[in-house]
This record gives sequence, C-alpha cells and structure tokens, in this order.
Amino acid sequence: MDMYGITEEQLYLFHEGTFYHSHHVFGCHHITYKGKKGWRFTVWAPHAEKIHIACEDNAWTGEGFELHRIDDLGVWTGFFPEWKAQATYKYSITAEEGSVLLKADPYAVFSEIRPNTASVSMLKSTHHWNDEKYLAERARTNFYESKIAVYEMHAGTWKQHPDGTFYSYRELATHIIPYLLEMEYTHVELLPISEHPFDQSWGYQVTGYFSITSRYGTPDDFKYFVDACHASGIGVIMDWVPGHFCKDSHGLRQFDGKPLYEYDDPMIAEKTNWGTLVFDYTKPEVRSFLISNAVFWLEDLHLDGIRVDAVASMIYYNLEKTEMDAKVYNIHGEGINLEAVDFLKQLNTAVSDRLPDTLMIAEESTAWPMITHPVKDGGLGFDFKWNMGWMNDTLTYMKMHWTQRKDFHHLLTFSGVYAFSERFILPLSHDEVVHEKKSLLDKMPGSQEEQFSQLRLLYGYMASHPGKTLLFMGGELGAYDEWRDKEELAWNLLTYPIHHALQRYVASLQKFVKNHPALYAQDHQPEGFTWVDADNSEQSILLFTRQSEEEELLILCNFSGMKFPHFRIGVSEPGLYQEVFNSDEEEFGGSGYTNRLYLPSSPSPLHGRPHSIDTVVPPFSTLYFKKRKATKRRNHNG
Repeated sequence: MDMYGITEEQLYLFHEGTFYHSHHVFGCHHITYKGKKGWRFTVWAPHAEKIHIACEDNAWTGEGFELHRIDDLGVWTGFFPEWKAQATYKYSITAEEGSVLLKADPYAVFSEIRPNTASVSMLKSTHHWNDEKYLAERARTNFYESKIAVYEMHAGTWKQHPDGTFYSYRELATHIIPYLLEMEYTHVELLPISEHPFDQSWGYQVTGYFSITSRYGTPDDFKYFVDACHASGIGVIMDWVPGHFCKDSHGLRQFDGKPLYEYDDPMIAEKTNWGTLVFDYTKPEVRSFLISNAVFWLEDLHLDGIRVDAVASMIYYNLEKTEMDAKVYNIHGEGINLEAVDFLKQLNTAVSDRLPDTLMIAEESTAWPMITHPVKDGGLGFDFKWNMGWMNDTLTYMKMHWTQRKDFHHLLTFSGVYAFSERFILPLSHDEVVHEKKSLLDKMPGSQEEQFSQLRLLYGYMASHPGKTLLFMGGELGAYDEWRDKEELAWNLLTYPIHHALQRYVASLQKFVKNHPALYAQDHQPEGFTWVDADNSEQSILLFTRQSEEEELLILCNFSGMKFPHFRIGVSEPGLYQEVFNSDEEEFGGSGYTNRLYLPSSPSPLHGRPHSIDTVVPPFSTLYFKKRKATKRRNHNG
C-alpha cells in the first residue's frame, strides 16, 4: 500500500508514543512525491469507517478526496496533486455507526478566523529567521543565575485599534518591544495563542493545538513577532494547555465517533467545572501528539519557553470536585493520575534532550514534591514552578488593614521555609485580577496614597524575595478596574501623575534588579538569602539580606502604616551604609521620606549582629541598603 513517503518507523514511533516530530507527517503537507507536487493529508482515526477531505469544491461532502487506511492502528492518508494552497478543509469522517462528522485537522498549522472553524492548507513558511546570534547567546546562558522578569500579556487586549479590533502580530511587535525594553522586562509571556473558538476563554480552551490563532495574523506573522523580540534580546514564552480541551463539535471531542483523544471513562474524561475533556495519557498516540506540539512551538517557532497550565489539575483526579461529586482513584486507591505524572516526565525529558536551552515552567498550585527536580532523581523535570503559595499568602496578607497584619505575620515568613525546595517564579498573574478578585491596586486597603504606597511595597518585596518574577500587563499602570478581557488596557491612566509615577517605579525597580546580581544570581540557593529579623510581627517589618558573589543587599519591608524616624538594623560589618533604593521616593509618587546621607554603623549589637545602623523608615515601603566599599587613600608622597 502506498504511504506517500510515510515510513514504517514513523508509524511505529507514533503508536509507541515517542514520535516527537509527528507534525512533520500528520496533517496537511505540500510535498513532492515521485516527482509530482501535491498535498498529503494524514490523520489518526482508528474507529473511522471512511475518511474524505471536505471542502468548498465538493460542497463539504468529501467527494473526490478519499483517504485510505495504511495501518491496523488507524492512520489514514491520501495524496492530491490537484489540491491548492490556502484552501479550507475538514475531515469528513464516517463513524462506525454510520454518522458523518466534520472535523478540523488536529495538526493544522492555520485555521479560518472565528466563528468559522475549518482548517487551512498552507505552503511551507517563507519566513527567514534572523535570530542566530540570539539563540547562540541563549544556549550559553544560565537562566537560573540570570535575571528573569516576565511580562504576562493577553495579545488581544494589551492595545487595540480605535475601533476595537485587534493588533496583528506584526503591529504588536512594533509597539510591545519598545515598551518591554523601556520597562526592563526580559521575557514576554503570551496567554495561549493556539486556535480557540471563544475569545473569553483567553485561549485556554483549544481546538487547534498546532494552529496559531488567526485572530492576529498568519504563522509567518507570528514568526516575525518572535524574531523581532529576539532581535531586541527579549524572550517569548507561551501558555500551553495539555491538560484538557474544549468540546466544540469540530474539535477533538469523539474525533472519530468515539472517545479518542479523551478518556473512554467519562468519570475521568470530564472536567465538569470547566466544561472540557481531559487528554487520555494512556494512549501513546496522544503522547506523540502533545509532545510533538510542545516541540513544534519551541523548535519550529523558536519560542524560549512554555508555561504548562493547570499541572495540579492534570495530576489530581479530584482537585476541582465538590463533596457531592463522585471521586476517581487509581489502582493504589489514590486520587493521582499516574499516567499524567508519567506524561509530564516524558514531556520534560523529550524537551530537555532536544531543546535544553528552552524553559519548561509549571503552573502547579499544590505541594506536589520535586516539580523542578530532574526526572532521573524522581522529579517531574520542569525548569521553574510558579510559586502559588507565595502569591496566595502575600495577597491575603496585603488585603488586610495594616493594623491587623501583625497577627498574620506568618503569611510573609512561611515562604522562607520552602523557598529553595524548587526553582520558583513569583507570579502576580491574570488570574489574580479577574472574576471579581479586584485589581492589584484595589486589593490594597486605605486611602489612594496608601494604596499606591502598598502596591510599590508589594513590587519591591517581590523583587527582593528569592525567585524570578512575573507581572500581568497593566499591573504597572495601577488600574482600579479588574482586567477587562474585551477592551485594551486603560492607557489613559498615564495622564494622571500618580499612575505615571507607578509605571516609572516599576521600570526603575526592574533596572535596579538588573544591575544588582544579589537579587537574582542565587535565587534558588539558600546561600543567596539570610534572615536578619523575621519575627518583628508587632511592627510588621521584615529584614533580610540577598547576596551574590559580587555584593550583598540589606532589605527592609515595612508593611505597617507607621513611620519610624529612628529604626535600627543589625549589620555584620562596620562601615558606612547607603540607601540605594527606596519605594517612597517622590519621583515614584511617594513622600520622599528617605535616607539621603551615608549611615555610619555603631558597635551596638542588634539582630544577632555585632553592629547596627540608624535609619528612617517611611510607612508602606521597601528599602534596599548596601555597604559602601572602602576606598584606597591616595599617597601624596609619591
């Protein structure tokens, strides 16, 4: 039987679950076969009786474009010289009971713009990559010891045209890159841009995993965006959803008339609270599909990293279920999806082996151990994990009136217990500013001045806490409204001095971090952090140091509304100390209550240290201090 260039080995690997370039075979490809150019369509549908290509030319009946089955495990293919580029199509699948389904191509690289749902046949990319130098530098970079500051962005609502239409990928490149450089961000993280039918799912309910959403342009337009980011030294990360998919009829649900990509058992397959279906990780072909998809985004589209969404939901069968819901357990009587755990290990091993300088990031909200430990040591093999515990505890604390905070001081200090158990990213993400959770600014209690002071305090505390950082777009503007997922950010706020000052503060803070390795070089090592005083709950003040081989910074975070004209801090060495950053600077919208002069130490022991300095501390503030380097005296006698 003619397989039009598909090899037995490729089929074997696909059915084994280890064909990590299955997108090179499956889907629609323009190829030359036996000297003739044409289009090869390949699809996995083991329960199908017949498969045709439905399109406008055959009135979506499939007539004239029949695929044939090439193995016993359900792979179908066909080769059509008469097909043309940029034609819309679906698979017309005759199921075992005789019904006919019209399905989008799971491996399509482009789709019609919503609300239309057909796949589009595409010629090979004409984009010429220009990021060789960037990729070479990326390969030499130790990201664990580097500054990583991520700007999380929803492509459709960062900015829009005056009529409310979206910016294209190319327009986004023109506008977002100068902004990211100005704000000193190292990476942009995009909410999912795989094809999805419903705007308000934000891309988290996918129908086309290989299909870059046509809302903002073509695959080559997106490659232009990535290339332009790389030309400016900015990395690109994308949120990726391998845990579940939406039920739209043209998508993966019962693809060939029976459960295929999803579990057969509806108790496991259904994510009832999300209205989605769970991928069946027991099927090797599903693993080939998903891991190939990760490789596709990282390798073919040159992404710098993938943030894997909802890892805890993948691992735990019953995570979102209520007491009234029936529970699911594995063969050991535990509510853990063992196949999902194995899949994540296989995924991270495959990516690490092939693309070792890209980042795999887990959004995991539980205490599952060793998320960022190597697979060979029993871990899941991710590079980073979102620190959801830090985020929840910190925001819970910050929402309290400052007079109550002394009774909940442990919410600040608990993260120090586990800060080095994983390699963390500290997220203040889109999830925290939607669904009536309030904006970050509006979470802060008190007057407007106090709210802005506390938001600056929060950002300063986050920048100094061990771990890389992530902020959702608009957090730098100080909006009072939650993220409006249909409209662009409230850029008009920058006409108001207090909002403009906050934006300048975020940029200045990022620049300060960039210039001080103490705040990032040992983010994941205990040697990079030392408590000076973790127990000052009465005054709601934290004192700690961050250090690298080059320097040490002393950090003070005052979470109270009290001003302290004489606040002493224990220091290890005698000398002159300098305040090198203060969130209360007037240029940032603060009161300007700062330590302008050098602070001499005195031999007065405090905080278990032999010396101390006397400082002024404004309310709701983050202060960074550094010991002045000794200067050599000049010898005037020659």
